[in-house]
Formats: sequence, C-alpha cells, structure tokens
Amino acid sequence: MRRVEGRRLELGGSEGAVQRCRDFSREALAAWGWLPGRDEEGVAVAEDVLLMVSELVTNACLHAPGGPRELRLAWDGARLRIEVSDDSPARPAVRRSDPAYPGGHGLRVVDRLAEAWGSLPEGGGKYVWLEVPSPLL
Repeated sequence: MRRVEGRRLELGGSEGAVQRCRDFSREALAAWGWLPGRDEEGVAVAEDVLLMVSELVTNACLHAPGGPRELRLAWDGARLRIEVSDDSPARPAVRRSDPAYPGGHGLRVVDRLAEAWGSLPEGGGKYVWLEVPSPLL
C-alpha cells in the first residue's frame, strides 16, 4: 500500500484564488520532486498540472456562488489527485465552444491533459477532481 501525502488550501472566495492555488500547487510539486523536473517531459507535466489547477479554480470562481472553497492535493508516488470544492451542485461539463472566441475552453484543456477527471457531490456543493500519473516513474 502506498503512502498518500495530502495538502489542503482553504480559500475564502475568488479574489486572488487562482494565483494562490498555483503557488500552493507549485510548492507541493517541488516538495514531491516533480519540480524542477528530471527532463523536459517532466517539466511539461508539472506545467500542465499548474494549468489544470488554474482551470478548475477559474471555473469555480466563475460559476459557483462564493467561488472555490478548498484546493486538495493527494500524492501517492504513482499519481496526483487534485480536487477543487465549491458550493454549487451543478456538475461541470465540457461545452462546445467556438475556438475563435476566448473563454469556455478550460474543461476541454482538463479533458485532454488529465488521465481522468470528474465531479462528486459534497455537502450542498461538489468537488471537481482530476488525476495525473507521475512523471517520476
């Protein structure tokens, strides 16, 4: 059985949340050996993780009352799980959007970069999660 290391960042609304979550995630990735990265591919995976964190948090800022509540990271040596909770029960969905217009592409990015993702109810809201395999194996 693998030991799981977890980190949590409580958020008090949308103001500054994306940057705080990126910084928090970057620090965790550095502590877990993902950064600075063994090679270009490892660096790219870590940068993808930071992008996906930004997208999940941005979605909560835009679509959930009060913005995101919490960012949770769980690392077991083989995979990283990221969860962003909020107070909206509405489940996110990849929307068809016109590539010529800004916005509406965040979950499409997550869908392409994450190994898996989804959402689950939590209290009166939900959390959106994604998983990424380790670049260290």
